[in-house]
Amino acid sequence: MVKITENSLRDGHQSLIATRLRTKDMLEAARLFEEVGFYSVEVWGGATYDTCLRYLKEDPFERLAKLKEIFKTTSLQMLLRGQNLVGYRHYADDVVKEFIALSAGAGMDIFRVFDALNDARNLKTSIEAVKKHGKHAQGAICYTTSPVHSVSGFVAYAKTLVEMGCDSLAIKDMAGLLTPMDAFVLVKALKEEVGATLSLHTHSTAGFAFGTHLKALEAGVDILDLANSAFAEGTSHPCTQSMVVALQGSAYDSGLELPKMEAAAEILRKNRTKYKRFESIYNQIDTRVLLSQIPGGMISNLANQLKEQNALDKMDAVLQEIPNVRKDFGYPPLVTPSSQIVGTQAVLNVLSGNPYAQITKESKNLIKGLYGKTPAPISQALKDKILSQGEEIFSARPADLLSDELPNATKEAKEFAKSPTDVISYAMFAGVAKAFLEQRNAGNLVPESLEESQKDDLKIPQAFDVNVNGENYHVVFCGVSGGQEKTMELKIGNQTKNVAFGKKNASDSNDDKGAKDSEYLKNIDPKNAILSPMPGTLNRLFVKVGDCVKTGDVLGILEAMKMENEIQAVLDGKIKAIYVQEGASVQADDVLVVME
Repeated sequence: MVKITENSLRDGHQSLIATRLRTKDMLEAARLFEEVGFYSVEVWGGATYDTCLRYLKEDPFERLAKLKEIFKTTSLQMLLRGQNLVGYRHYADDVVKEFIALSAGAGMDIFRVFDALNDARNLKTSIEAVKKHGKHAQGAICYTTSPVHSVSGFVAYAKTLVEMGCDSLAIKDMAGLLTPMDAFVLVKALKEEVGATLSLHTHSTAGFAFGTHLKALEAGVDILDLANSAFAEGTSHPCTQSMVVALQGSAYDSGLELPKMEAAAEILRKNRTKYKRFESIYNQIDTRVLLSQIPGGMISNLANQLKEQNALDKMDAVLQEIPNVRKDFGYPPLVTPSSQIVGTQAVLNVLSGNPYAQITKESKNLIKGLYGKTPAPISQALKDKILSQGEEIFSARPADLLSDELPNATKEAKEFAKSPTDVISYAMFAGVAKAFLEQRNAGNLVPESLEESQKDDLKIPQAFDVNVNGENYHVVFCGVSGGQEKTMELKIGNQTKNVAFGKKNASDSNDDKGAKDSEYLKNIDPKNAILSPMPGTLNRLFVKVGDCVKTGDVLGILEAMKMENEIQAVLDGKIKAIYVQEGASVQADDVLVVME
């Protein structure tokens, strides 16, 4: 008898509608899932935590609490990125331990832990923390294909995970690359040489995942990851109901019945219609994945991010560039955060037309060994470009470089954090969490609109300080109109001015834009304006008006496409004006800081 993990409440909607399913649209179906008899239901982790804070304006721990109230007999499962937790960088050990303690205390039962590079050192702290709290640690093997990956290598890694204390194992085939025949060979080897309980997680992106599951069953796999028909297939997973029926009467019969699954499907299909804005032509079967290796959950998100930059027409070029970047980066498996690192770098290479002219902070850290050991050596040309003279790639456990982060996070968040879960959100997501928590405390949380026409509207007033000719003013950012050219209303003292933002057309120069943005700032040279290189969120701001800085100093961190980009000073001088506050969203070429 095979066991089934139901994935539609996490990875299913992450893969098909960019993780946008709101908690209220899960609960009715969840009540039916509780009665089905699944081995587990995946409801948390992955991109859901970030999306709750950033877009849905929901507290992730409140979602977990509501689901735990429903699931009394079925185990709750989450996806945990090892030292990355549910974020996109390595966190210090104290943050890892605290997050897992809070998650376990809130009712999480099974922690599927993985590392994007299959570097076991990055799982040590998380596995130990899960076991400490009496929860189930499932070690995941990130499956991929490349000249340096092999069945024997995956088996050796599996043995290491079991030695580290994992209670079970999972093959995590995030891009749907595992063919039926290869699945039989890999599963057979893992069962014969390791013997641990084994789950199979694959996506239908390449079109053969259903067959992959069947061959894996023949080879001895114990648990299948599937998704309810309302959020199945395409870049998601094979359909739960279809598999249940296919196996009825066989040695692999799940023993589950359809009626409650179908009732849940009707609810979820109806609710899915609310999220048409996030549906994508890239959530269907697409055999280009066999070359690009982009995982299902990232394709819809990548398409959405390109759309926000008015560059969706560049998708094919990006998919073609990704294998080149992956090779240069040492053939990492493409799963968060490595998929974002490689994918974002490919986007920058395509949009700039000059590969590696702009390299993200995360790309630099990957090259330097700060994410762990890559399966193959990094391109020497990239190392020469990134490493300073005499600098060596870091070869120890990356988290050993990190000092405790919780004390500082607790101190910084004391004005807006009301609980330990608030603090841990801030420790992981900084400006994004701060903006969420401040809006929650003020009672003005507004989730992103589900209507396409309203997506650019800014409903929450923002405030910041500027210095104009030696005078300090408190500026209230009241609203932004839609369209390519935007205007914002500025209240400076008792005066109100409308200032144009955004390029009027493609021929507008940055100097024209800087002049527009500085309309109310007299005697400012537009060349001193520091512009946003792309749409994103100002995650951190390290300076204030009046600070003296030197060329190259990091003024703040812009998070774009889930990656961090350092905003640097363009000259030696003083900060004259700051246009944005931490947590604010910006568009490409928006003015961030003016220097003098």
